[in-house]
Amino acid sequence: MRFPVLLLTAHGEIRQRVEGLDAGADDFLPKPFAVAELRARVRALGRRGPIERGVRLTLGDVVLDLDACLALRGEEEVPVTSREWAILKLLGAKPGRIVSRATILDSVWDDQSDGASASLDTLMTRIRRKLGAGVIRTVRSEGYALGGV
Repeated sequence: MRFPVLLLTAHGEIRQRVEGLDAGADDFLPKPFAVAELRARVRALGRRGPIERGVRLTLGDVVLDLDACLALRGEEEVPVTSREWAILKLLGAKPGRIVSRATILDSVWDDQSDGASASLDTLMTRIRRKLGAGVIRTVRSEGYALGGV
């Protein structure tokens, strides 16, 4: 989640406005400007609320677009199953931070049985084989983390 960006600048030429908007700004206000207009633009951006942006993580040569469910290793797309994506999205919500096995089992399987635990182990092995060993880190007795720390 990102908050709206309003560029305030002395650069008022069209080319510079376009560059600013293409770079990610949500609005552009060149100097000189009236304070009333600035306040109105801030209110308008505030009414839109936070802007959801796609979550795209880069881990070495692996790129994960968690919203589009697209995994690339190098230049090649890697096929990832829906359960593998569920795990990656859960870990991707807190990159570098540990997510417990119990949380993964509850979120992905809604089950903490031995069978679900064995499935988790199998899927972690598959994900590592597909994306590389360094993408998911195991923290003994705690859980897993996406990327190294």
